[in-house]
Amino acid sequence: MKRLLSLFLTFLFFVSAVQAKDLRFAQISDARFSDASENTALKEAVKDINKQKDVEFVVFTGDNISKPSEELLKSFLEEAKKLKCPFYIVLGDKDVNKLKHLSKVDYIRTIKKNVRKYKPEKPNYTFEKHGVVFIVADGSKEVIPGTNGYYKDDVLAWLDGELAKYPENHVIIFQHFPLIPPEAKETYYTFKPENYMAVLAKHKNVKAIISGHFGVNSEKNLNGITHITTAGLPQYRIIDLMDYDTENPSIWAQLKEVQ
Repeated sequence: MKRLLSLFLTFLFFVSAVQAKDLRFAQISDARFSDASENTALKEAVKDINKQKDVEFVVFTGDNISKPSEELLKSFLEEAKKLKCPFYIVLGDKDVNKLKHLSKVDYIRTIKKNVRKYKPEKPNYTFEKHGVVFIVADGSKEVIPGTNGYYKDDVLAWLDGELAKYPENHVIIFQHFPLIPPEAKETYYTFKPENYMAVLAKHKNVKAIISGHFGVNSEKNLNGITHITTAGLPQYRIIDLMDYDTENPSIWAQLKEVQ
């Protein structure tokens, strides 16, 4: 009888393991690509991600290039296109500057011109994988860029509307500037974070906010939302949303490092 019970429990374990649904993606932040001959970290990160199992997509969470330059962006994209999965891009404080002839419109136009399958049309956008909703929120400034993030009222109104569209879905937000500072830095902050917090308080579907910018690795939980900040290359993250088809999925963020 004990043996039968043991076999039954083992059977249930394997059934639950098969039924568990996990969603895996990678985050690369602050690549700060400067010149193809010098950026071995991005090349190695792409190679390493291509070796990982079941990565659905990669998100670059800002400061993708070292300075606003269309040529640098094209070189960065040539490396990013070597990924075996789709990738998505967030703008950071080093990516755009109208005075340097690389506005947000120019940046996205360059991406779409050089990456045929890239779908986003604007800096703020939403995409979906297996019923999980991913939102990219843009806090960068193209006029007088700086190290402080600014999620303007129109961005927050758009975010509020997007969250309202998916009350039954799990939502993960990608952005460059953290909402919760992982450490104190005088010039690294998000302007009026309380306005952003007020939007989040209206919704119960956000599971995580994933960002970069500060050059540190941090994981914090506030009001049921996991805030993940990643330092940047040569480190990147593999992130698993485990049991995403259940009411309470869990998030496991693994830190990887390349030479």
